[in-house]
Amino acid sequence: MADLDNKDQTEMDPADMEDVEEVEEEETGEDNSKARQLTMQMMQNPQILAALQERLDGLVGSPSGYMESLPKVVKRRVNALKNLQVKCAHIEAKFYEEVHELERKYAALYQPLFDKRSDIVRAAYEPTDEECEWKQDEEEELTEEMKEKAKVEEEKKDEEKEDPKGIPEFWLTVFKNVDLLSEMLQEHDEPILKHLLDIKVKFSDAGQPMSFTLEFHFEPNDFFTQTVLTKTYKMRSEPDESDPFSFDGPEIMGCTGCTIDWSKGKNVTLKTIKKKQKHKGRGTVRTVTKTVPNDSFFNFFSPPEVPETGELDEDSEAVLAADFEIGHFIRERIVPRAVLYFTGEAIEDDDDDYDEEGEEADDEEGEEEADEENDPDYEPKKDANPPEECKQQ
Repeated sequence: MADLDNKDQTEMDPADMEDVEEVEEEETGEDNSKARQLTMQMMQNPQILAALQERLDGLVGSPSGYMESLPKVVKRRVNALKNLQVKCAHIEAKFYEEVHELERKYAALYQPLFDKRSDIVRAAYEPTDEECEWKQDEEEELTEEMKEKAKVEEEKKDEEKEDPKGIPEFWLTVFKNVDLLSEMLQEHDEPILKHLLDIKVKFSDAGQPMSFTLEFHFEPNDFFTQTVLTKTYKMRSEPDESDPFSFDGPEIMGCTGCTIDWSKGKNVTLKTIKKKQKHKGRGTVRTVTKTVPNDSFFNFFSPPEVPETGELDEDSEAVLAADFEIGHFIRERIVPRAVLYFTGEAIEDDDDDYDEEGEEADDEEGEEEADEENDPDYEPKKDANPPEECKQQ
């Protein structure tokens, strides 16, 4: 019987063999398609991504074993390359020191323009018609009829309300438009930030340790006595002797805020709570009033102090890391481009980077959908609902 089976196999029609191969290829294609779908579902699960990232972080810097396998004479030459790399890091540090000097130089050139911006915002200067003329992009251009209609509507609105001075709530609007800053804002901060007139960046003088100071200029108000609140960031541009290869440009080493002289009952960084306490013996109840910290943007001016040892607990490290990011963002993006964050145009530019990545992902998904549609055995209904364990929580 075995011989008969073998004979049947050897005498099988070549066309039948082709059918078998095609079936096998189809099954392999189905398996690959299912594998791709499962992989995509897994990569969309935040818990799986977090676990994968943790695993990858653990692999960074792990020895591959290749260096240990090298001959001693080659290792010696690699050490020479490392010494060259350290010298490169020191040259790079000097480069960033000169960049800081250039920033100081050009800050002086920018400042008259920023001062004029401040004058317009706070109604100290009324721009001329020529200064207010703005050439619109082709997409923004309107027909003469639409322009006339818009002009009439604007004039009607202006008649209905009082003529506003300057640009009301300019900086508050900027803060509310930027996610990084709006997350810090509380409702009780907004009446105070309506009095914010300007934010300036001051760089350290030549020959002084590298640093920059953010100055928040306020008009006189009922909340605190100062008209200027400051935050200074100290920076370092030199490789760490214990880990010179980690150098990647200037790093913020610490920051110093300022003490706000709050008017009585106006301190939004503190709140009063009442607690009831029961006496264990007598059973009497009393109400105790306590003052506790309150969430507020103005906590920005009271950062955690960095001890001389440089060691911080995890909470303080997280607060400082976020603080440094915010200070750097205000200096690099907000102050130079404030009007574009006010109008929202800078936010759209920031989002474009993410949109491009999203479009690429959409293209890949489109290709997969096309592959599935071309598959004669593909049944959309089967894939409409992924298995329960693959659904995002």
